[in-house]
Amino acid sequence: MTRNILVTGAASGIGAEICKKLANEETNFLVHTRSNKEGLDQLVRYIEGVGGRAHQKLSDLSIKGEGRQLIKEAVEHLDGLDIIIANAGYANKTSITDITDAEFEEAHNTIARSFFELTTSAIPFLKKSNNGRIIGISAFGPHVWRTQVMPFAATAAAKGTLEITAKALALKLAPDSITVNIIAPGFIRKDPRAHLAIAPKALKDVCNQIPMGRIGEAHEVAAVVKFCASKESSYLTGQVIHVNGGLV
Repeated sequence: MTRNILVTGAASGIGAEICKKLANEETNFLVHTRSNKEGLDQLVRYIEGVGGRAHQKLSDLSIKGEGRQLIKEAVEHLDGLDIIIANAGYANKTSITDITDAEFEEAHNTIARSFFELTTSAIPFLKKSNNGRIIGISAFGPHVWRTQVMPFAATAAAKGTLEITAKALALKLAPDSITVNIIAPGFIRKDPRAHLAIAPKALKDVCNQIPMGRIGEAHEVAAVVKFCASKESSYLTGQVIHVNGGLV
């Protein structure tokens, strides 16, 4: 049976790896990014190369209403919706005492409000699915607070809001067998061309704080997402699953 899947922030890194893990001849995708058209083009070619179908959409989820519009377009293109994977986001390492009002609000609009818009507007369509899944990508930021690990105050706060929203949704949607889970990655290797929120030396130093002693790979996060999107995960909901080499 064909699965209809929406993935935000899909053009590179974790988002692209998630799509590659899920793609096969029984998948229809709407893949989203804010501006990386080249990355989406490459991803669509991959999905189609393994027998899947894919549409693409560029939009800025920090703009009010864009999340709801994305769901509308997903349903129109895919003729239904089974799985939402909310991966769009970024890291802002500015100190809490230096961050501006605009930066703080942008983090919450892009990460937390867009998740709320996407998920709540999708509920009527997920209820029609026999494999309704909501999966949000959070981060270690809301959970790790110590001097040896750099904080990401604004985006961590937004991710924390996303996690609480997911728990509320999980409670509400459990009677409909729609599962809602969060994956919280640790430090994950970026694509070579991607923006780096952390300098290479700082990233190397932080490895000393990771029990496994290394940075994670995007495919390791995507593998957990794949399980959460599967029928085998039908009794797993309301959880925050950490993929971080033991950091938490």
